[in-house]
Amino acid sequence: MRWMGSRCTSTLRNRSGRSRSSETKQLSDLPSASDSIFISGRHPVSLDEEQLVRQCELKTGRVSGPGGQHRNRVETAVFVTHNPTQVDAQGTERRSQVENRRVAIRRLRIRLAVLVRTLKVTAEHQPSALWQSRRRNRKIQVSIDHWDFAVVLAEALDLVTALNFDVSAAAATLGVSMSQLTRLIRQDKFAAAKLNEGRKSAGLGPLRD
Repeated sequence: MRWMGSRCTSTLRNRSGRSRSSETKQLSDLPSASDSIFISGRHPVSLDEEQLVRQCELKTGRVSGPGGQHRNRVETAVFVTHNPTQVDAQGTERRSQVENRRVAIRRLRIRLAVLVRTLKVTAEHQPSALWQSRRRNRKIQVSIDHWDFAVVLAEALDLVTALNFDVSAAAATLGVSMSQLTRLIRQDKFAAAKLNEGRKSAGLGPLRD
């Protein structure tokens, strides 16, 4: 698969080197090492919302389950797919389509941060200006609900992957403690599972609480 953007063209491949299938993943899918998508261009989570949405397909629909009968009468659920990578997410639990869209975009950005790796980050990486602005006394301070979270998470995972899942070495490069970097990643269960899977593939033990 190729990323055919207006300003860049990047080949998307999984860790085995094969072109990634365009089959859409569900939000509940368990992560696997082969799910990683490698690109040579700009990471999609670094785009602003308008730029990101232009790369996405958004659909609305109805869902069954808790939430009252009104939930099934109006198409309030929002499903979003990032076309270049086929990473997807959804927002269904709110009664407002506007709120569900916000939830879906937030979830999509975190999934992109976890699944998409940029080859621009190497072992000689210098922390970005955003990372440095979020770093205080070897601590990284950002809420999972903040727009910046997906960006700093992607940067952290890019470096951890480049260093063959050596979290201690990545933390030293980023100027934070290992516990702080681990805490950042563990804010999202999907990211934590993906990290531990990568460590297992590298012959390392899982990071625990």
